[in-house]
Amino acid sequence: MTSDPPSLQTVDATRWSGGAAPFEVPATDEVVVEEPLEIRLGHGDRWEVVSVTMRTPGDDAALAAGFLFGEGILTDSALVDRVDPPEAEGDHVVTVWTRRPVALDPARRRQYFVNSSCGVCGRSLVKGLFAELGGPVQSDLTLPASTIVEFPARLRARQRLFDRSGGVHAAGLFDPDGSVTEVAEDVGRHNAVDKVVGRRFLDGALPARRSVLQISGRVSFEIVQKAASAGIPIVAAVSAPSSLAVTAADRWGITLAGFVRDGRLNVYAHPERLRAADPRSDSAR
Repeated sequence: MTSDPPSLQTVDATRWSGGAAPFEVPATDEVVVEEPLEIRLGHGDRWEVVSVTMRTPGDDAALAAGFLFGEGILTDSALVDRVDPPEAEGDHVVTVWTRRPVALDPARRRQYFVNSSCGVCGRSLVKGLFAELGGPVQSDLTLPASTIVEFPARLRARQRLFDRSGGVHAAGLFDPDGSVTEVAEDVGRHNAVDKVVGRRFLDGALPARRSVLQISGRVSFEIVQKAASAGIPIVAAVSAPSSLAVTAADRWGITLAGFVRDGRLNVYAHPERLRAADPRSDSAR
């Protein structure tokens, strides 16, 4: 088994700390690595490229599995025979091998390169994305709002790459008792979500109807879409949701909380899953 490729790179920089002579102090800094990853789907001795995405190297097998699951290409972990991650540093290919052939619908295939900030680039109309996932997430999970507001700090405490670079997003899955079960970091928010969902998928532990997805930044449509695919009933974000994220959460029965910080939060969809919300939440911004 090969080790994960490095996720950080040391670069030269020049530091200015004020004064009349800027950029005079030579320095080095650690930056997060952003590299392409070609995701292939294969059976027997044949494979085909599904997508190329920009990501932070590391946990590429989970990223590929989570991506294929979120796209609806793989729906059952028992179908996966093995995942071949990049074999060495500088290798940019991961192949998910299946036990039987999987037909790729051309309408689902990404038509072009996917950058690190785009989760649904290359897909057709959003209407089609809504239709693909069908009905709402089914879960009886309820939590005190006071538990949810603790998640950002607990996630932040596990952000090793952010500590060193300040340049990555994070996604975490939490159990109802508030314990962290999965954490992933990546230059792309949607990649971080794919990594935590992909681990659960490969473990045969989806749908995650008793989990909360906490992300470190804003929440957009593709984050809610991935949560709905995984059966996650609550999504919480440190920052703001987009309008389409709110619409998607409402449609798919997902509790969506934003501005979860400083002991407060705003709820944008399905507040019934949160109990005894902090009365200050109406002024969370």
